[in-house]
Amino acid sequence: MFEKKDRKLATILTVFFLFGLLMMAGSVQADLNKAKEHFNTAVKAKQDGNVEGAIIAYKAAINEEPSYVDPYMNLGAVYFESKDYENALDMFRKATDADKTNVGAFSSLGRVEFKLKKYAEAEAAFMSALGLEPTNAELLKDIGKVYYYKRNYTELIGALTKCHENGGGDYLTYFMLGKGYQKSSKNTEAIAAFKKSIELKSNNYNSQFAMGQIYLAQQKYKSAASAFKSAMKINSKKYLAAYNYAIAVETNNPDDISTNIAAWDGFVRVAKSNPKAKTQLAEAQNHIKELKELKEHQDLK
Repeated sequence: MFEKKDRKLATILTVFFLFGLLMMAGSVQADLNKAKEHFNTAVKAKQDGNVEGAIIAYKAAINEEPSYVDPYMNLGAVYFESKDYENALDMFRKATDADKTNVGAFSSLGRVEFKLKKYAEAEAAFMSALGLEPTNAELLKDIGKVYYYKRNYTELIGALTKCHENGGGDYLTYFMLGKGYQKSSKNTEAIAAFKKSIELKSNNYNSQFAMGQIYLAQQKYKSAASAFKSAMKINSKKYLAAYNYAIAVETNNPDDISTNIAAWDGFVRVAKSNPKAKTQLAEAQNHIKELKELKEHQDLK
């Protein structure tokens, strides 16, 4: 008799438990629906240029359903556009907490941390994203940038090589790859990467200058002069390119005094308005005097 009553009580409790679960599920769904309404309002406000209205609506969506990832992502993007990086960081962190499988959340978090020069944290975020999508070329480019600024050239070469193998990359990735090879004393590979960077962007000062540096160190003075001359055409205000060009020209043909004077005069024109070039400027002006005296002496013969 007691067993029948116990079974009846258990059945009643089970019914109430299931009913409670259904009520909770309905409440959660209702909260999510309200959150989506606020989210859609925010999207419309942002499209209409009402940034403050969008922020308020995204926050309302988050308050209705804290596990709803989309408002965190969009609000983080709004803050990022406004250069409010700390709030953007907070939103993307919350997005990754809410969804550990969201590649966009981890990649966005990494990009904000990179912007804030938090390179170790950016690397960790990009590694989490790459753990989900190992062949994502854009993520490989992003982490390559981190390695470039951390001066971790071995990891840089690995990441950007993989980026290119997976169909990604641009003039910047090839430039960074070239610098990685250059810093690793792999000059043949560095030159090839710089040339590819220039192929993708012809007015590419950094790659031309870096090639000139390598050729100058290799005592390939004609090639060095050509690279520095191309760099000078791209940016005529960069005094180091003019300085190295003059060195390469004179070292390649020390007997051509007129050409060498012209090269050093070119450097002086660029450097005279740049305080950073004070030392090189003084040396160049003295050297020009020496070259002119030497030319006068030769002309008298």
